[in-house]
Amino acid sequence: MAQNFDICIRGAGIVGKTLALLLARERLKVALVPAAAPKSPAISDVRAYALNMASRRLLESLRSWPDTEHATAVKHMQVLGDQDAVVRFDADTQSVEALAWIVDVPALESRLAEAVRYQPQVEVVDAPVAAALTVVCEGRASSTRAEFGVNFDVTPYAQHAIATRVRCEYPHGQTARQWFSPDGILAFLPLEGTEGNSVAVVWSVMQDQAEALMVLSPEAFAEKLKQASHGALGTLTLCAERATWPLQLAKAGRWCGTAPTDNRGVRSWVLAGDAAHNVHPLAGQGLNLGLGDAQALANVLHQRDYWRSPGDVRLLRRYERERKAALLAMGLATDGLQQLFMRQEGPLQSLRNWGMKGFERSGPLKNFVARQAMGMQ
Repeated sequence: MAQNFDICIRGAGIVGKTLALLLARERLKVALVPAAAPKSPAISDVRAYALNMASRRLLESLRSWPDTEHATAVKHMQVLGDQDAVVRFDADTQSVEALAWIVDVPALESRLAEAVRYQPQVEVVDAPVAAALTVVCEGRASSTRAEFGVNFDVTPYAQHAIATRVRCEYPHGQTARQWFSPDGILAFLPLEGTEGNSVAVVWSVMQDQAEALMVLSPEAFAEKLKQASHGALGTLTLCAERATWPLQLAKAGRWCGTAPTDNRGVRSWVLAGDAAHNVHPLAGQGLNLGLGDAQALANVLHQRDYWRSPGDVRLLRRYERERKAALLAMGLATDGLQQLFMRQEGPLQSLRNWGMKGFERSGPLKNFVARQAMGMQ
């Protein structure tokens, strides 16, 4: 007997699984379609995500928040410029438990997979199925988005990101560190709990630099990292493979619509996560935005009139307007910072330094930015 589904989610990554669990709570029958296996090695084993309070609360509500050893609380944050400016954030100053949590990707994916396995309203299927609404969560290279004829406006950056993990001579002290310079943007994200001395590394550098760094021996690469981080955590030792990918700013022209289907009349579709938008990783907000998409779409469907189909385009446009507005500020901020620190002219370096020092002393503005980043609007 054929199974009837209300929602078909294409893409079973973190955003796709989270959305499936949220919609299941609305008593909607969900088909979850895993994306095709990547041709290149997965990078999830070395990446870690910085998740804010809003994302934590969402995942906790789904009983999918990882154990403490896989979700390290960030108590302090240091952002260092290319001269002597430093911007500092502190959890106690903001009266919060943590500024963010650095979460291991495999641990988070495992918890979500377990929750999906025990949710009877969600069925993992091998291929897309007929449903009132198709949600595209396939990531930045989505084939379904192209199938629906959606333009994906991409602005490639000259930079590539390199991700890995290193063990440090000194403990990280639950501090996230970021160095901005014309040569690139380097982030050290604390791992393994309060007493850990390992960090996840995300290093955004020019493409030719990335190619050169990727072929260095582990020891030589670690030495380059030590130099770029000014020896802040002492001697570094690589404890994972390196992965790299190109960086881009991108946004889909449309986030929802209808498309004709064979023998099925018209179906509705909507985009979420990286299939809808990409931002520079310098602010660590990519997955927070994607989880925000999932929460917003679930809220819109929860609030619909009982007689409205989940595929009602008027509902989907409400979601699109809300999430495009949320993306606008973050996209402008990350793109502006990336462009500013790419420039190497002396006067601009001095201007950047002056601006960072002013921001550090700005009081209410600094607090506002911090609370926005923490998902505490």
